Amino acid sequence: MAHVSRAQVISSDSVKGKPVRVITADSLAGLVPDSVVNLNKAKKFVPVPRTATLLALIPGGGQIYNRDYWKLPIIYLGIGGGLYAFHLNSIKYNDYLSAYKSFYDLNKDSPTYGQVLPGITSDSTRTVRIRNLFATSSEYKQGNLDQVKRGKNYWRRNKNLSIVVAVLIYGLTIIETNVAAHLKTFDLTDDISMHVEPKIQQPMMRQPAPGLKLVFNFK
Repeated sequence: MAHVSRAQVISSDSVKGKPVRVITADSLAGLVPDSVVNLNKAKKFVPVPRTATLLALIPGGGQIYNRDYWKLPIIYLGIGGGLYAFHLNSIKYNDYLSAYKSFYDLNKDSPTYGQVLPGITSDSTRTVRIRNLFATSSEYKQGNLDQVKRGKNYWRRNKNLSIVVAVLIYGLTIIETNVAAHLKTFDLTDDISMHVEPKIQQPMMRQPAPGLKLVFNFK
């Protein structure tokens, strides 16, 4: 706590002719306590990496804890985009899967169960529903067994890839949260000063010699 020093000044009263004692402060700076000055230095937030990693199990939770709010749209767009792509690819895969099944005997009581239906040739076709990119509209086309099979396999790969991408992005968000939390534990304060000082005694020299010394101060 800073102490306020005061001085007594003697002045005369012009009316009564009696001396009047007036107390004045030497400095206004003394009116400001040290505790108030220290409040200006806000305590820096330092996250706990373990806590950040656990919260990252909830998508975006670790970034919120680390106060990296600007990363949230990237995370939600990445994971949400992967899940939405999985949904669209699943719809298109099921369209081709239905057409593909129509070429086979699926009656479990039939002796030809699981085989191509009698009379099906390479020229035989089935109706397939073809959807646009976002599955907002569709049309129906004819496709033979080979074409339908290739379409089914194509959309199945895309469906699986979509879920892999979404899981990969989710895993990267957890890793990023942990790394960011560790980086925030480093002291990146600006209270670092540097100055040059003269130095007479030099290392590895017996006789005094003029020189310079570089000094860093960490506050």
